[in-house]
Amino acid sequence: MRNKAKVLKIFRMTPGYLLLILWVAFTAVLFGWVIGASLSTTREIFTNTLFKTGIHFDNYVRALIGNNLLVYFTNSIIYTSTSLIGIVMIAAPAAYVLARFRFFGNMFIRNMFVLAMGIPQIMIILPLFSLASVLRITNTRWVLIILYICISVPFTVFFLISFFSTLPSTLEEAAAIDGCGPIKTFWIIMFPLAQSGIITVVIFDFITLWNEYFMALIFATKSALRPVAVGLFSMIQSMRYVGDWAGMFAAVVTVFMPTVVLYVLLSEKIIQGVTAGAIKG
Repeated sequence: MRNKAKVLKIFRMTPGYLLLILWVAFTAVLFGWVIGASLSTTREIFTNTLFKTGIHFDNYVRALIGNNLLVYFTNSIIYTSTSLIGIVMIAAPAAYVLARFRFFGNMFIRNMFVLAMGIPQIMIILPLFSLASVLRITNTRWVLIILYICISVPFTVFFLISFFSTLPSTLEEAAAIDGCGPIKTFWIIMFPLAQSGIITVVIFDFITLWNEYFMALIFATKSALRPVAVGLFSMIQSMRYVGDWAGMFAAVVTVFMPTVVLYVLLSEKIIQGVTAGAIKG
């Protein structure tokens, strides 16, 4: 009976496995072709004869140096890394307080964070631009860093609340007996215990900020301040007109590769964090 049940279970799950295999195969072929095109010539791309004349790493040199992709790449690293530090420093303590302390207005503040997650960026872009103009921080790196932190904090707080809410209260009681105040308890004990959730949400925020386009297009009008998303779009337009499709694919691979590598290396952490958050919530 057990063997029969296993066979029936496998039979029922076979269509899902087949769809998953087809999707993985399609994605692998697509990524492989794009990478192959980035190492071939434009003529080989259009004649479907990739690698006929060998591997051309000069496509990447041309994209990184000749089309300022290295500048855009560096800008994105600055924007993303600085913003992520600010997001964690603000969202983690806020989530801890909302999860562990009961006070008047707690649920109201939580609901405000949830409401903020649903506000489209296009609705607040004009007030933000006016405020940035008044503060005279337009066309500076600080304006994008501040905006990235602000738009990411609501989701990060909402995500981390479930992790902090289920940590054992005995740890805080033991810390209080040892003379630790609430702030010291958070940074020394509770913050490290939420590492899996923090790593997971940081990865999600990294992917969002690395690929962010709309706000960067509005607030970073100078070429020297553009992140990779805006810079890649302008590069693709120029390379299409000059016919440098090989260089265009090299630029595309350079932009999406950090996200792919990060996800592959930390995929287990992401799955563990999401699963733990779902169970704890």
